[in-house]
Amino acid sequence: MTLPEKQLSTKGMSHNPFLSPYNTPHDATPFNQIKLEHYMTAFTEGMNRQNNEIAAIINNQQTPDFHNIFEAFEHSGRLLDNVSQVFFNLHSAETNDQMQIIAEKLSPILTDHVNNITLNDKLFERIKAVYNQRDTLKLTPEQQTLLQNTYDHFADNGANLNETDKQQYRELTKQLNAATLQFEHNVLKEINDYSLLITDTSQLQRLSSDFLEIAAEKAKQKGQAGWILDLSAPSYVPAMKFLDNPELRKTLYLAFASKGIHNDANDNQEIVRNIANLRLKIASLLGFNTYAEYVLRHRMAQSSENVYKLLQKLLSAYKPVAKQEYEEVQDFLRQHKGEFTIQPWDWPYYAEKLKTEKYAFNEDALRPYFELDKVINGVFGLAQKLYGIRFEQIQNIPVYHPEVKVFEVYDQNNDYLALLYADFFPRAGKRAGAWMTEFKGQWMDGDFNSRPHISLVMNFTRPTSTKPALLTYDEVRTFLHEFGHALHGMLTNTQYASLSGTNVYRDFVELPSQFMENYGTEKEFLDQFASHFQTGETIPTELIQRLKTAENYMVGYLCVRQLNFGFLDMAWHTLKKPFEGNVIEFEKQATKNTSILPVVDNTCISTAFSHIFAGGYAAGYYSYKWAEVLEADAFSVFKEHGIFDQATANAFRTHILSKGGTEAPMELYKRFRGQEPSIDALLKANGIK
Repeated sequence: MTLPEKQLSTKGMSHNPFLSPYNTPHDATPFNQIKLEHYMTAFTEGMNRQNNEIAAIINNQQTPDFHNIFEAFEHSGRLLDNVSQVFFNLHSAETNDQMQIIAEKLSPILTDHVNNITLNDKLFERIKAVYNQRDTLKLTPEQQTLLQNTYDHFADNGANLNETDKQQYRELTKQLNAATLQFEHNVLKEINDYSLLITDTSQLQRLSSDFLEIAAEKAKQKGQAGWILDLSAPSYVPAMKFLDNPELRKTLYLAFASKGIHNDANDNQEIVRNIANLRLKIASLLGFNTYAEYVLRHRMAQSSENVYKLLQKLLSAYKPVAKQEYEEVQDFLRQHKGEFTIQPWDWPYYAEKLKTEKYAFNEDALRPYFELDKVINGVFGLAQKLYGIRFEQIQNIPVYHPEVKVFEVYDQNNDYLALLYADFFPRAGKRAGAWMTEFKGQWMDGDFNSRPHISLVMNFTRPTSTKPALLTYDEVRTFLHEFGHALHGMLTNTQYASLSGTNVYRDFVELPSQFMENYGTEKEFLDQFASHFQTGETIPTELIQRLKTAENYMVGYLCVRQLNFGFLDMAWHTLKKPFEGNVIEFEKQATKNTSILPVVDNTCISTAFSHIFAGGYAAGYYSYKWAEVLEADAFSVFKEHGIFDQATANAFRTHILSKGGTEAPMELYKRFRGQEPSIDALLKANGIK
């Protein structure tokens, strides 16, 4: 049950499920009752309620203090948060044309609503009145963080600007939000609009029977005979690794690598320029030289200089290895084709062939041991071993799509912890990639602890009419990664919603997720669940050993590829003057030091780089490598004491997973580790040092 809220009159609105008690187990979102027409009414009511709550804070006759200003502001807007979380999560996982129209209509309205609050002089005056007394207030560390974060939220969003600049800020943020939304829509359309029909089965010989069955089903759904390849990860990645025909690989690669540069309705080149320039204008308006400078003050890295220092240090360590790996594959290619320069569409294919020859290892050999339901049990079992929590699948919780599974999560003392939604397979209405999000965050009000509703969204290989869903090893690692985020969300136990779960610095948020990936090659973990879907045979020790041996295969290339994205991100967000040039040429210059493979004309990363242009990682993509240093250092403690060691796991839960963003992340990490991390653990784990 939730706490009762003071509500405005909802007479005539009782039919809208957002505006009345849910009456569902754990107050779960009643997806089966929500219709498209409910959203605008609920958003409007949510904004009206928050406006009244803000007015009550401003008009409170009591002396401003932490509780009647900062806590009252923290608790405002719960209905709006609820509706927003549902709508925008479904906009990513189960969208359609009508939802996209609603999103485009909502964007300026919500931007105005947020600006009306953060640019409210009377509200900010009361916030400053308390903030200026912060050194004399007797606050807990979590309260101190909330006070600082709230003040920074207003200051970072224009509260200190004069009236003329505030009007400009309003317009710039409205334009920026509309542009990022359009960018995301265009990328999804580019992916959904592309398909390649293959009618000659001889072209597909090395692809698995599972892959072919799914490809044939896609063709059948479109009324065609043959096999359809597309740009979704379960289709594109295996095709690039196993298609023997180089022309087919080239066709697919060029389609994938040219998203958003076709000078059509889905073209993102002008939108990329616009987003970068709008961000620069906002940063300049707020007194910063670059957008990165504006963003990084609230990150562990703190500055562009520190980001570049990390990127350059990693590049120096890994690029020589990447070059050696490139030459090794190039030599291997020459053995098969003579004098021939490897192209990007050849790289996955020949790198995979070399891997098979070098390690007698083919990732497809693992798939029969990674049946999805068993992987679920294995990943959940890992959480139980580490943290004592258990998962029970339930059927009486409404879902937004029939394929979504829901689990109740309980602590070792049988206390209810969370709901976990799991959505595993690709659909036309789901954007690419994998992510964790929440339909309801965790917070406390007195003795009441509102537990979170967490969602995992993936795009894994589907089951077929003859076989269950059999995952690739990369998909298993992705599951572990996103589940790490989910644990961060489920095990959190904080006072305030804005500080709970994954509401942490962007370069800290990937620590729990990347930490979990380490278990993917551990025999003790794999032995718990990995058995052949037909014979029941446990995954052979020899196969695990070959997996382990091949773990660092192409580690240099893969690191430099990540650095490539990081340098590109920083290039766009360290601009000091508006950019009007060619997006593709700009990208080439930004990534020339991290380009291992030949650069192909008429390809572009930026125009489909949703992480930085639509997904919240602007001036933050480096955080994957920053967190990789943290997680390698953290896992080294587990390796030293045992990968299931209870004392170490309890320390990780207590100091990292349960604390959310309540304190400075480095302080939390040092409490777990006893010291700051070094790059050495990562270099050792990758076999570089």
